[in-house]
Amino acid sequence: MATFKVLDSAVPVPCWSCSVSHVESTLFCPHCSKIQPPTGGNYFSALGLEPKLNVDLAQLEQEFHRLSRRLHPDRYARASENEKEWSLADTALVNDAYRTLKDPLRRTEYLLKLMGAEIGEENAGKNRRDQSNLSRVPADLLEEAFDLNMQLEEMRAARKANAKDPELQQALDAAKEKFTTMLSDVDRDLRAQWVRWDEGDEALRKAAQKAMVALLDRRRYLSNLVRDVNEVLGA
Repeated sequence: MATFKVLDSAVPVPCWSCSVSHVESTLFCPHCSKIQPPTGGNYFSALGLEPKLNVDLAQLEQEFHRLSRRLHPDRYARASENEKEWSLADTALVNDAYRTLKDPLRRTEYLLKLMGAEIGEENAGKNRRDQSNLSRVPADLLEEAFDLNMQLEEMRAARKANAKDPELQQALDAAKEKFTTMLSDVDRDLRAQWVRWDEGDEALRKAAQKAMVALLDRRRYLSNLVRDVNEVLGA
């Protein structure tokens, strides 16, 4: 399937010790069990998982601990210098892979980036007030975000003057609750797209990928709104 071209990049390479060929993403030779140089694979292949968004977290953790034990530097105290270096490099790879794949959002962003999607702060704009990135701002939030910014400025001014504004406080609390609920809705919609990507054909996966990019942009924007309210309210 064409969608997997980026993920299925492993090619057969000979083991440095026994010369038996194995896939490039293998951390240990399946024939002689010797540690291999740092792989050219991705986080999924490093942990022996299929590139999917619904991950068996118990299996992920089990494989992480198994590989961590096998890669521990103490096991290579009497090994060659190359093997010592490889154990450190492979350990770093496994640690990075585990941290990324166990987190739902980081896992989603990672897989989408593997598929060539442009996501993240570097593409959505680090500052949500950056007018050059309005195309990445959810259209239905523009008016609400504008109103919220006005309220935040009013609250900052009130705080600076040591004045209290219960009505404004109530409005900001309500806005925070609303945007937090929206975040939960985004997470629900993301999980639905996971299923479409994991189980769908190429066309369905492309549609799911596009939807997830938009949902992640929306989530990032909403998170920034909640953050701004928390900062002003001192939450």
